[in-house]
Amino acid sequence: MRVGFVGLGAMGLPMALNLHRAGLLAGVWNRTGGRAAALAAETGVTDFPAPAELAAACELIVTCVSADEDLLEVVAALVPGLRPGAIVVDCSTVAAGTAREAARRLAAAGAEFLDCPVSGGTEGAIAGTLSIMAGGDEATLERARPALEAMGGSITLMGPVGAGQAAKATNQIMVAGINQAVTEALAFGQAQGLPMEQLIKALEKGAAGNWFLSRRGPTMIRGEFPLGFKVGLHAKDLEICRRMAEEFSVRLPIVEMTLLHYTRLPAHSADEDISALFRLKSDMFTRSGD
Repeated sequence: MRVGFVGLGAMGLPMALNLHRAGLLAGVWNRTGGRAAALAAETGVTDFPAPAELAAACELIVTCVSADEDLLEVVAALVPGLRPGAIVVDCSTVAAGTAREAARRLAAAGAEFLDCPVSGGTEGAIAGTLSIMAGGDEATLERARPALEAMGGSITLMGPVGAGQAAKATNQIMVAGINQAVTEALAFGQAQGLPMEQLIKALEKGAAGNWFLSRRGPTMIRGEFPLGFKVGLHAKDLEICRRMAEEFSVRLPIVEMTLLHYTRLPAHSADEDISALFRLKSDMFTRSGD
């Protein structure tokens, strides 16, 4: 299988490298050409000058872009070069409706589509252990499985096209709640004068234990926020969740609160890890003592 990759950002680049290690990556294209050229020089794969040329050379194309409009633009650029029966696997986080529109446009060109958003952050992308939530035809998923297994540790078919994105939206709401709970609780524990490293060790062994507490707790109490998932990207994803909930005339409190709190962080925090929310929670206790 010859696989092409479009979108070499913080997630896409390590995912493409894992495809290369699996012997599947044939070529890449990226809006910022320097990244594609550097990867091509490192791996020997082709840096295609345009998406259509990449599509013409590959049986499967993986896309990993930032926003709904970006995905539809990439789909339009791929269409002229797509082979009959080609598969486009989108690992971006977009609205379920956008995934269905991408599938419709690709079907008209004789290609198949899977919406396969991922969870696991940059660590999971580097390690090839991402959780992949897929929407689409089961037979198409089986054809794409070798590429998906090179990038992920688990692959779950959630239903027809759009179901993968609905599952990812569910994930992002849960991530928001966990971020809120862990950062707020640790700020509270800090204000109580507790030994924070010992507190984290105690909490992670009990009912409150979770990945975010174990991996981000020790860094945030030192005022460090190593990038795993950007505040700005999570805010973008929560806006998608907000729009999807509004289709049911529902407003989700965790989504609304987290979006509000992200706006209260310093402007540069948009490019920091979501654990930077700890700053805001800690400041509540600092202000209360003034």
